[in-house]
Amino acid sequence: MNILINGSGAVGLGLGASMLSQKADVSFYATGKTAAAIKENGLERTGLFQHYSFTPDEYQVYEDYKDIPEKTFDYVFICSKTVANDDISRKLAENKEILKDNCKIIIFQNGFANDEPFLRYFSEDEVYCARVITGFSRPQRHISEITVYTEPILLGSLQNADPECLEKIAQMISASGIKCETTTEIDKYLWAKMLYNCALNPLGVILNCTYGKLTENEYSKNIMDSIIDEIFAVIKKSEYSTLWDSADEYRKLFYSKLVPDTYNHYSSTYQDIQKKIKTEIDTLNGTVIRLGEKYGVDVSTNKIIYNLIKSIESEF
Repeated sequence: MNILINGSGAVGLGLGASMLSQKADVSFYATGKTAAAIKENGLERTGLFQHYSFTPDEYQVYEDYKDIPEKTFDYVFICSKTVANDDISRKLAENKEILKDNCKIIIFQNGFANDEPFLRYFSEDEVYCARVITGFSRPQRHISEITVYTEPILLGSLQNADPECLEKIAQMISASGIKCETTTEIDKYLWAKMLYNCALNPLGVILNCTYGKLTENEYSKNIMDSIIDEIFAVIKKSEYSTLWDSADEYRKLFYSKLVPDTYNHYSSTYQDIQKKIKTEIDTLNGTVIRLGEKYGVDVSTNKIIYNLIKSIESEF
């Protein structure tokens, strides 16, 4: 099995190490300082679960698609920030010769509808999505640290394609220590993650605090409650569904388990702002806003949060 990891940040390096531990042939598409770091220092997966370490001769690093032999990859893992999807999907399409005929693309990202840029160039049975709520960080450019685990990684299709072709990938990730499963209801789980991320990620940036701290006063809770209400209103008006029948049902789980389990976590959005790079807000609250406008749903709180993050980003 030959896998290309596109996006060599914390998630990409962590999943790459997972697949290497199961004897897959793994290549990383990386540039600049990240490419140099993993070429020189090797690759490590630390934190929760089993630790792994690999030397540079155990994987390939490519900085240009033109250097990759034809018919190389069985799978491509998209682990970049969502802001890069337009560029990545276009470049993969321009270099399709590096992919085997039955190659599958799996998108390991925050947000919803991240398959859309790839579906411009690839068929519905070639593009899949993952729900990842495992926390990854990158303390050094060649190290991925697993910081949080609550539920398995899930693999599936937003286009109703059969996820059976991903079963081997799920088994290998699980064998590496991170439980992973396939599902025919990935949309429900991605919306579950949207509810969690849209309520916590941007507000944690704005108030400069962990997830847990957001639940400790009525004012920030009021904001999160409003974001959750608006998302449920959008889901109800759209063709989508999620795992809970109401916002109140979800909030009981949110405040009793989901946030306490990740009390000390700083979001990826927070980490992006600290690094002064663009966030994934467009595929989080931005997606809620677009669907709200499409279905005529009031999403005012999401708009305020979105505009505040965009205001912060405008200084970069």
